[in-house]
Amino acid sequence: MKKMFGFLRIRKEEKGLVIVFVLISLFLHACCIWCFSDSFLKESIENGGVFYSQFHVSGYDPITYAVVTHWDITYQVFRHPLLAFFVYPLFLLNNGLIALTGYNLVQFLLAGILLVCNVYSVIFLYRIFQEIIGLLRKDAIILTFLFYGFAHIMVASIVPDHFTVSMCLLLMALYLSGSYMQKDKEWTILQTVLFFVITAGVTLSNGVKIYLDALFTNGKRFFRPKYLLFAVILPVALMWGFANWEYHTYIQPKEKAQQREMVKKNAIAKEHAYKTFMDTTSITNPEERQTAFTKMYRLQQKREAEARWNSMHRGMPIKGRSIFLRWTDITTSRWDSMVENLFGESIMLHQDELLGDTLRNRPLIVVYRWWICYVVEAVLVILFLAGLWFGRKSRFLWLSFAGFVFDMVIHLGLGFGLNEVYIMASHWAFVMPISIAYLLRSSITHLQFSILNFQFSILRILLVVLTAFLWLYNGSLLVSYLLGGAS
Repeated sequence: MKKMFGFLRIRKEEKGLVIVFVLISLFLHACCIWCFSDSFLKESIENGGVFYSQFHVSGYDPITYAVVTHWDITYQVFRHPLLAFFVYPLFLLNNGLIALTGYNLVQFLLAGILLVCNVYSVIFLYRIFQEIIGLLRKDAIILTFLFYGFAHIMVASIVPDHFTVSMCLLLMALYLSGSYMQKDKEWTILQTVLFFVITAGVTLSNGVKIYLDALFTNGKRFFRPKYLLFAVILPVALMWGFANWEYHTYIQPKEKAQQREMVKKNAIAKEHAYKTFMDTTSITNPEERQTAFTKMYRLQQKREAEARWNSMHRGMPIKGRSIFLRWTDITTSRWDSMVENLFGESIMLHQDELLGDTLRNRPLIVVYRWWICYVVEAVLVILFLAGLWFGRKSRFLWLSFAGFVFDMVIHLGLGFGLNEVYIMASHWAFVMPISIAYLLRSSITHLQFSILNFQFSILRILLVVLTAFLWLYNGSLLVSYLLGGAS
């Protein structure tokens, strides 16, 4: 057991880096807790409604706050099939603390979980840079800070959503895969099943990346009948079966109750509209009056539905009955989304509509005030692409990039979550500094200049400048937003 989990031990040379990140994280968590504590510390929170009405940070959901206060299956079960059960021990602990203190300490409990996940994300990413890619220690530190300077890595690290947990698990699996590749080891059936259940249980789509890790690490051995059956087919079938059971047991009864209530409300509204129409129309023929009312009422319903849809800033989905098709988007501009959201907001916050929610009042596309933001974005994308070229012979880089490609297929191809794609940055953004690491490793002896007999790398200086800019820019905007009451 000690050997199996030995990689979780924080090494001596990592402690300084960890302490710095812990101090920064504690400050940001303190800002977030202070921002919402007046409402969230109250014990008498009914059904978590106050969380949904008061918590507004971009498109992140406060569902976990609500579930840890009043446990229920409120996550989308086909996207997060086991998440409610994973947080159940926190629910028990929180309710015990409420009984003892009279305060709802859910913010502090989740801050502790997120802090641990962030510490290990830092450790795994740092080890990837140093052990797997072979960077110098100072270069690994620079790229680690660069990554955590990204806007929606910084924001996700303190909000009560699942993204930071997902990132920690994905980076852990990626680090282990890189280590196994170096040692010519492979993912065992038990390891694969364990990582799939935990990772897919948090976010189903991320389970695909576990199989990509296993595929690149195991190679042809991945396709052995025994491995395919017990490590892939059986776990996927069981996970899907459990999600279906969860839906029919917990979600469907609520949906049917809501539908019945909606039918009643619609019937009352239609009756009121009918009475108003009949009292005001000048049409005397009964059949003509009925036909006119039906036409008018259908047009009114269509306009109201379009207004509701437009207010949520969503593109039109692919037509079909599947629940997954409802989350697609075939009309939103991919280019604008890439420039302003995918490689824009994910990396740098927009000053206008700061951390607004597209499902409430934030426009889908917001532009930056300063041209320098587009320069920073373009430089980072160019460095990312250049790193792919310099590291093109690395199997580990192609493994990392395969996960990125999968995310781009579902986001840019199918349009899943495209209206708020930046909040998913924790799932893929670490591939950018991993790619840049290969550029840094290849170019460290090139493009240098000397001052007073000291050698300076142009690329390293550029990365330090970018890192400092991102921390100052994103950090100041995030803190000002939280200390300003998230308004």
